[in-house]
Amino acid sequence: MPASSGMNREDGAMRCSIEGCPGECEQRTVVHTVRHRGSIVVIEGVPAEVCSVCGHVLLTPETVRHLERLLEQREEPQRTAPLCRYA
Repeated sequence: MPASSGMNREDGAMRCSIEGCPGECEQRTVVHTVRHRGSIVVIEGVPAEVCSVCGHVLLTPETVRHLERLLEQREEPQRTAPLCRYA
């Protein structure tokens, strides 16, 4: 099976979806950053499939829907952090 297929292999591991990357995806939690209504929002503890070689992150449709619901709730952030601009 080609490495770019992103399909499950016979042993259950999912290959990275980046063409030419030999890595396999592992279930992890990540920090997800998104721009929403002019603000930058950082969400910790997001479940994702992450490539063991290149670090490519895949979010399931269910996770994306959950993130969208969180963003629409418009709750106050638990913490704030400085934002640096590349100059």
